[in-house]
Amino acid sequence: MKFNIYLTLILAFIFLSCQKKQSNEVPIKEERKTIKIETDKGILLLELYNETPLHRDNFIKLTEAGLYDSLLFHRVIESFMIQGGDPDSKYAQSGVVLGNGGLDYKIDAEFHPELFHKKGALAAARDGNLKRASSATQFYIVQGKIFNDSLLERAEVRINNWLAQHAFKNDPANKQLLDSLEKALVEQNDERYNFYNDRIVKMSETYHNFDKYSIPEKQREVYKTIGGAPHLDQNYTVFGEVVEGFDVIDSIASSKTDSLDRPIIDVRILSVRVLE
Repeated sequence: MKFNIYLTLILAFIFLSCQKKQSNEVPIKEERKTIKIETDKGILLLELYNETPLHRDNFIKLTEAGLYDSLLFHRVIESFMIQGGDPDSKYAQSGVVLGNGGLDYKIDAEFHPELFHKKGALAAARDGNLKRASSATQFYIVQGKIFNDSLLERAEVRINNWLAQHAFKNDPANKQLLDSLEKALVEQNDERYNFYNDRIVKMSETYHNFDKYSIPEKQREVYKTIGGAPHLDQNYTVFGEVVEGFDVIDSIASSKTDSLDRPIIDVRILSVRVLE
């Protein structure tokens, strides 16, 4: 009988010791993948966020397939961002309109309050789809500018206007209006499209069935010191950041451009590689 009691006590002690050991273990943080983008203006090193696995894995897949090699930064706006990833830009002649190319799928949006559009942020371009899903291939890197409190207040207004429009468009009560907008788009009827789009924008100004967003204080400090493009927060997926090569961003962003923001002298991505 005593033996059974001792055995039970020993087993209980071992069990409790294991539980204590497990509770003290610190979870291993997954290392970020590093991406090297070589351009004819210099080299950018970026880290991809593990918090956005859909975008991370897609970018790695396309990188390993060589999709980004020899593409252009086809849209450049100084003090804002540099955009690339259009497969049509690889052999594009001077003056050709770019920005509509890609693959036949989208990436579901991955918004996180802690991932924001500071200088050097890597984010996914997208069209006006209702789910705010990202382009499979096109991305942009933020150059941005320094903001003060007044400009940040304006940015918050812009963020919430977009959030209101998104919520309004996805409200089942407004389906008929959205169907009319979609029909005008399919028919390429610009006049009807603008009419319905203007109505949606106007009606969404008084729409309040959504959670308003405020820029967190820590992020406000970054925007006031390092800079960025805060008005895009929570509307476009941020999935990485530049860790080296900020001077390269500035160099590309200073390129002279045409009326459609395409650099007059091509700025090419020579190669993109995943570093081990």
